[in-house]
Amino acid sequence: MIEVQSISKHFGAQQVLRDLTFHAADGQITALLGANGAGKTSCLRIITGLLRADSGTVRVGKIDVAAQPLAVRRQLGVVGDREGLYERLTVKEYLTLFARMQGLTGERLRQSLDEVRGALELEDLWLRRTRGFSQGERMKVSLARALVHRPQHLILDEPTRGLDVLAARLLRRTLLRLRNEGTAILFSSHVMSEVLELSDRVLVMAEGRVVGAGGPQALMREAHCDNLEDAFVSLAYGSQREQVEGEPA
Repeated sequence: MIEVQSISKHFGAQQVLRDLTFHAADGQITALLGANGAGKTSCLRIITGLLRADSGTVRVGKIDVAAQPLAVRRQLGVVGDREGLYERLTVKEYLTLFARMQGLTGERLRQSLDEVRGALELEDLWLRRTRGFSQGERMKVSLARALVHRPQHLILDEPTRGLDVLAARLLRRTLLRLRNEGTAILFSSHVMSEVLELSDRVLVMAEGRVVGAGGPQALMREAHCDNLEDAFVSLAYGSQREQVEGEPA
């Protein structure tokens, strides 16, 4: 489980997270929804240890991120907003490097490489250098890097951005399989159809806080809306819209 408890974050005078609290359970896919500037990426970076919160605590599998960042990284797989591929390496070399960095050796290393190669359909790419890969190919390699050490927790920031249909379908199949195997998955997205299809739980963020949480259908009922997009708009922008609509003409 990923637990976020009362975290706040400032960049200078700008406060991007305000007493943010939520959890992402094992064996569930939790989606993080919010407009640009709502604080989603800052939140994910704090969970992964790339940023430090000004206050509050984050635990990944009961390990405090601020106190034991290296231990947390062994439990996390991360697909961020940049692939970070080493273009002079083949896919096999690249994944072997990251697997060894996570402590995999010998037969365990070979098994893990074989698993991600098959699961993510990397056979045709395995011995190719990553320079010149398409966006879909780069995503598959990034996802393989995140999964090669068999983490219990997976973080993805806008994972289908720029993907073609086949790559997006492969990603969705992979996430559902991992969910069924007990992985805690937290991802941010702007694609409502994707959130509706994948998510067990949705967190709506606005101005650095969670303003709505629950299953997609529950959020639609709460917002008295017939679709998730309208529910998101109502929850994320409702207070702003009421202020505008309440102003005299």
